Amino acid sequence: MSPWQRLTQHLHRPQQPPASTNQSFTALKRFVSLFLVGISLSLAVASCGQGTSNNPAPTPGAGSSPAANKGNVELTLVSFAVTKAAHEAIIPKFVEQWQKEKGQTVTFNQSYGGSGSQTRAVIDGLEADIVHLALALDTEKIEKAGLIEPGWEKEVPNEGTVSKSVAAIVTREGNPKGIKTWEDLSKDGVKVITADPKTSGVARWNFLALWGSVVKTGGDETKALDFTTKVYKNVPILTKDAREATDVFFKQGQGDALINYENEILLAGQKGEKPTYSIPEVNVSIDNPIAIVDKNVDKHGTREVAEAFVKFLYTPEAQREFAKAGFRPVDATVAAEPEFVQKYAPIKTLFTAQDLGGWGEIEKQFFASGAVFDKIQGSIKQ
Repeated sequence: MSPWQRLTQHLHRPQQPPASTNQSFTALKRFVSLFLVGISLSLAVASCGQGTSNNPAPTPGAGSSPAANKGNVELTLVSFAVTKAAHEAIIPKFVEQWQKEKGQTVTFNQSYGGSGSQTRAVIDGLEADIVHLALALDTEKIEKAGLIEPGWEKEVPNEGTVSKSVAAIVTREGNPKGIKTWEDLSKDGVKVITADPKTSGVARWNFLALWGSVVKTGGDETKALDFTTKVYKNVPILTKDAREATDVFFKQGQGDALINYENEILLAGQKGEKPTYSIPEVNVSIDNPIAIVDKNVDKHGTREVAEAFVKFLYTPEAQREFAKAGFRPVDATVAAEPEFVQKYAPIKTLFTAQDLGGWGEIEKQFFASGAVFDKIQGSIKQ
């Protein structure tokens, strides 16, 4: 109990003062009450006149800047699993730069997982300030949920793409079945491991790589459907995600070939493993977008520092870290550096999701209920 509470409790406690003191007691009581009101009003006026570190986060559009105070600021980065190595190298560089420029310490809460599950988590309430996902379709789902403002892909270079890769075919040591091209995956007796495009982002890229290898080299959609069906007939099990597909291939020893991200294979090589793999010369550009989650940064008052971090990811310094971790640089000057020219095989025919109609059309044509992939699965089961 505060001294003021004890005083007012004492003043209001029933007492039987002598009749001769009733008038003076009443006057004292009235004076203390007025004094307390005056103190309250003074505090209210003072709180309106200046901010404090305990103020709630600014409302959207309030114009408050976290860099205006010199305290710490937290950012929550939600990304797909295979970017972890790159971000853990990039984040300390940004933190150091921000400290020098703004005198403010930035700490990062980081979350990594499958792109689809990360997308659902953000929609369901994980308060990400920034999302770095495997494909634009996932970012668009967060936009449709009202958390990201339309036009996010126009606010940064490369339509929002900050990292990219291509699809690789991993084979058994020595490649006993001579698998090098997409066409080889359709041959009799070849077992292919890949994830389910209905549940996995990387598996959707895998599907597009197979389909595009036909339609981007002169074949029509009928031929593409026939070829892709043959490949999926060679898939003994569709795993839920890329990580499980890798475990099935390496740990369980199933399959003759695994379709995976090039960056995953290169990162495995850096960790001492020696995977046998090939990069098909007809390939899909696996473009990974970055976006600020507008509703959350405005709620947290972190827009300034979030925008600065996203901008930093496009700098040569950050792009080199992505390249070291196995991602093909989006910065042309970094891509042209001898270290990375040697590291990344040239792609003869490289196509994008936009070349296949964009993710809206791709979803409708291939992965929606009753679309091409469901028809392929139906024909395999017959």
